[in-house]
Amino acid sequence: MTQDGEKNKGMIANSVVDSFVRGLDEPHRMLVILKAQLYGGQWEPMLEDLQNRLEGKPYIFKLANRIKDDIERIGRLKTFEDENDVDLADYVKLESEES
Repeated sequence: MTQDGEKNKGMIANSVVDSFVRGLDEPHRMLVILKAQLYGGQWEPMLEDLQNRLEGKPYIFKLANRIKDDIERIGRLKTFEDENDVDLADYVKLESEES
């Protein structure tokens, strides 16, 4: 592939990611931020925390009362990241960073 072809492919991928990120609601955005800040950029430890909480086992961080909803959200976010080879934390910023 030529450099122009690579560049166009990258621009299309960025457009898809930007569009996806703009469509995230606050609970999804917060999960991406928590993944980056508390779980070393990994979904698996966060999912393990949520599962442990559901099972009454010790957990690291108290997220929300809607654990099952958060688990589903994480699944959608992780799938998007895997399919597009991106880390959404690179695109979702804290509101204080946006100011």
